[in-house]
Amino acid sequence: MKWLNKKSILLISIISSLFLLAACGGGQSKISSSNEHKQTVTLWAGGSDNVKVGMEKIVEAFNQSEESDNYELKLEFIMSGTGTQSLSDRILAAKQAGEKDTNYDLILVSDAEYGAYVQQGGDDVFKEYDPEKVPNLANVKSKLSTGEGVLVPYRGTTVVLAYDSINVPTPPQTSDELYTWIKDNPGRFAYNTPGSGGAGGAFVQTAVYNFLPEEAMTSNSDEWSDQWDEGFDLLADLHESMYKTGGAVIYPNKNQGTLDLLINGEVDMIPTWADMMITNLGNGTLPETVKMTQIEPGFTGNLDALAMPSIGSNEEGAQAVLNFMLTEEAQQILLDNMAAIPVIDSSEMSSKNSEYLADLNIDSFRTSSIGALTSELFEEWDQKIGTLQ
Repeated sequence: MKWLNKKSILLISIISSLFLLAACGGGQSKISSSNEHKQTVTLWAGGSDNVKVGMEKIVEAFNQSEESDNYELKLEFIMSGTGTQSLSDRILAAKQAGEKDTNYDLILVSDAEYGAYVQQGGDDVFKEYDPEKVPNLANVKSKLSTGEGVLVPYRGTTVVLAYDSINVPTPPQTSDELYTWIKDNPGRFAYNTPGSGGAGGAFVQTAVYNFLPEEAMTSNSDEWSDQWDEGFDLLADLHESMYKTGGAVIYPNKNQGTLDLLINGEVDMIPTWADMMITNLGNGTLPETVKMTQIEPGFTGNLDALAMPSIGSNEEGAQAVLNFMLTEEAQQILLDNMAAIPVIDSSEMSSKNSEYLADLNIDSFRTSSIGALTSELFEEWDQKIGTLQ
């Protein structure tokens, strides 16, 4: 009986322990449940590594802001030039498949890309934001070329001409002077394939559209694609003067591929995004002898913006992120990490990148929004220029 009593005591002890563990587990559940109201907002972005770094910093800052009481921001990033399905293809495919309540809550989309989305996905491809939910819009100084009520700009950017000032003491000032320089200095100029990065895309579009009326730069009408021949003739004429390796003309992959050639001294001049160039100057990757200039007519640039796809599932959270992107804190992060041109009053903002941005004439920025013609233009380049020997 004594043994049975001991066994009983042991069983009681085990049962008590189990109840205690359950109670502790219940306590943990209560702690977890206190965070159940926090909703996830997913931001989708694509581009080069500098964009990825900038967006990671934004995500970190948002998740430490007062908005983190209600929302947790997550980033999904698609690196350009990797051959993976583009962000626009994913969004449009999901919409056409009738998907709803996806995690495409918010995406990066420039005013130049907006027309293509609408043209292929319909007027309802994006949701309109509620201005009352994005009060910081009142601080925005930049004006969109399209997408009013849907796009929220978060930074300005443009393509510039980067050159080694030792080998090119007097850089070209016009597009005609640039093309003459390229032919007079064979092998010393490069631009990336237009489909792999916007800098090469800007060079190609500028070469083609300089032969067209300025209104064509913001039109998706097929009438303009019938007038591309003169521009492609120019690109074909320049082909033999482009960067070569092993005796063959090479068009680098991605914006960074071209920038690497300039860094390594294999070329003297390239088109590049201003923010990428400034970032590389700031971190010492590019030598201080590399300078930038703007030609006339200028390469294309745009306002990068954010938009809420209609297939997203967290409209409230997305608008909280939109509002955060227009705070001085977020704009300072973008200036520091991406050399982004602020879209709000930047008079109180300072950065090591500010001195580089001071050389840019914003008045000469050239906007472009040609919708689905962009992909058609790049496909035609692949067929007519990319295949040249």
